[in-house]
Amino acid sequence: MAETGRIRVAKDKAELVKALTSADGGTGPFQTFADVIVFAAALGAKHKKRVPLGEISKREPSPIRLEYFASVGNDWIIKLLGITETQDIKILSLGEEEYETNRNHIFEEYANGGLEILQGELRGAVDYTERILLILTHTRTNKDKQEEEFDLSKFLS
Repeated sequence: MAETGRIRVAKDKAELVKALTSADGGTGPFQTFADVIVFAAALGAKHKKRVPLGEISKREPSPIRLEYFASVGNDWIIKLLGITETQDIKILSLGEEEYETNRNHIFEEYANGGLEILQGELRGAVDYTERILLILTHTRTNKDKQEEEFDLSKFLS
């Protein structure tokens, strides 16, 4: 299960997460690891792809504190995915470690699923920003054909 208070990243996706950020001189479309994880979780949820983490990245990116997600207003997606997945309002209970752990676990698995999708979509790409824009454009143009839609374009800065 998830470590309470932190969102973990699978070790096999750590390099992708780093490559998708603009931190430390990178050229990725996202400013922080947390931004990548939120985008990936939304993508995973859109495609209903939840993938267990397996081995956890202990170095960059190390587990990300939940306070960071809350400070930038992205904690809502963790709660939204938790309640959507469990169909139980109790998962939003504050101060209940069991519920927080379950919410984090669901979010981590959707993020891992989204990262798996991105690995496939970005394979061979030189410019990740351009490829992600193409994915978002394709999603927007096919909006009428889809039952549910997350607008992933707002995650790009």
